[in-house]
Amino acid sequence: MRNNFQIVALQEKEFSNLFFINEELLKSIGALKMIANKKPGYPCRVSLKDAEVGEEVILLNYQYHCVNSPYKASGPIFIRKGATTAKLDVNEIPEMLDHRYLSLRGYNHDSMMVEARGTEGVNVRENIDEILDNKEVEYIHILNSNPGCYNCLVNRV
Repeated sequence: MRNNFQIVALQEKEFSNLFFINEELLKSIGALKMIANKKPGYPCRVSLKDAEVGEEVILLNYQYHCVNSPYKASGPIFIRKGATTAKLDVNEIPEMLDHRYLSLRGYNHDSMMVEARGTEGVNVRENIDEILDNKEVEYIHILNSNPGCYNCLVNRV
């Protein structure tokens, strides 16, 4: 390991109020309350854990790359009811990434993509390390490759 990193989850305070909104209002903002019916299948971007079968989740569109660049981006994410923000150690990889095919996108200080690759989740650590070898890369986004959904942010440490 040549480069230290820290994976950052979304903040619970951004989403906790959504579980108190009725389904009609959720629908008006393009969100949907669901019950997880398989595991894995509903990866929470706050806890960085897959929802358990029977657990309530909300599916919503989230602008995860709010920048002044052509790479501004949003997409669907799941949030588990009662999820607390994951606090990962330096170089820790959440288990939720292990069994997915992932897209890693490295961005520079101007929020322009300068590195991109796909990998099996079990290989994410070495791919992060290789991307961070490029000193131009300031941060990385990890997405689920097939559905294209955002997972988490990776910062240099």
